[in-house]
Amino acid sequence: MPVRPLLRSSGMDLRDLSDVIKARNAGLAGSSFEDADLSRARFQDVNLSGAVFQDVNMTNVSIDDANLTGMTIRGVKVTDLIDAYEQSKGKDDV
Repeated sequence: MPVRPLLRSSGMDLRDLSDVIKARNAGLAGSSFEDADLSRARFQDVNLSGAVFQDVNMTNVSIDDANLTGMTIRGVKVTDLIDAYEQSKGKDDV
């Protein structure tokens, strides 16, 4: 039996597949996720600019090929952290 969309609007389908939601071409700007289990979720080609992550479990999270401009963790720019790591790594290689 085909899964019927929970929400359909101008090119966006939001489907519930046994507690798995697949959102494609979805305009979810301004959405709020509270007390939500997004473990093992996959985000690809997603705009998270201006997003706020507060009181989140980011155990084993992997971020690759991302624009980290202005991103901070506890007020520290992530790009500065990466630069410092790369500089210390280079010193260890000498």
